[in-house]
Amino acid sequence: MRRIALFIGTNLAVLLLLSIVCHLFGIDQMAASRGYGGMGGLLAFAAVFGMGGAFISLAISKWMAKMSTGARVITQPQNETERWLLDTVRRHAQNAGIGMPEVAIYDAPEMNAFATGMTKNSSLVAVSSGLLQQMDREQITAVLGHEIGHVANGDMVTLTLIQGVLNTLVILAARIVGRLVDNWMSGGRDSRDGGGIGYFVVVMVLQLVFGLFASMIVAAFSRWREFRADAAGAKFAGTGAMISALQRLQANHGESTLPKTIAAFGIAGPLADGIKGLLMSHPPLDERIAALRNPSAPH
Repeated sequence: MRRIALFIGTNLAVLLLLSIVCHLFGIDQMAASRGYGGMGGLLAFAAVFGMGGAFISLAISKWMAKMSTGARVITQPQNETERWLLDTVRRHAQNAGIGMPEVAIYDAPEMNAFATGMTKNSSLVAVSSGLLQQMDREQITAVLGHEIGHVANGDMVTLTLIQGVLNTLVILAARIVGRLVDNWMSGGRDSRDGGGIGYFVVVMVLQLVFGLFASMIVAAFSRWREFRADAAGAKFAGTGAMISALQRLQANHGESTLPKTIAAFGIAGPLADGIKGLLMSHPPLDERIAALRNPSAPH
């Protein structure tokens, strides 16, 4: 499973980095100490770093997307296709009641597109060169409607809030268990000076384990939001056009050259079965097409 969604790779890395930094500077030991505000101090510590890591990822999402894909923002259209792209995104944005996003093209062979940004009125919509070459304009219009749907639904912010809350719980739970293990390893003595090596090792391991389960929850939300974005694409471009676009995407066979940091924001992502399927950011295209054909069915 080479391509993992943003919230799996980036947030686990952020949690590990924060743990190492906090341990090196003694912040973690103060939070672990009974004398540092007790459970209230530990909860505050977890909330600051848990929510902080998620919102840092959101704040730099547009910059990261542009840098990692080499996306070129269209400021002055250089040809008729670029003018059409801007006009179509502008029309969708007006219909959705949001500000005009930045529109970009990035060089990639597969058909894909993504949207990101910190707010509804400060977003980025980007399409791959492969999508422009391999889809007709009706299908591209639906794909752009799908991406505008993500922005209008506030999916990036909601995903960040969910990830932030789960990060907080992961940090808190790992340190509570780490404190118990450290007390046990010290023979039951209640250290007020913070955790020892046992505490640090247990916290690092549990953050990975708990973080993996948290990522499954976030991935489930990510899959659900794809159905909502498909419905938006159908609303803006027509159900037939959205279904046609998803059917065309099946030619990708789950391939994507999007960097891991923004893979979850693409219109299509890699697929897997079994346990790995619980970490996928996108549901199977067959399920998405079925949902459009039968909107009343649960999904």
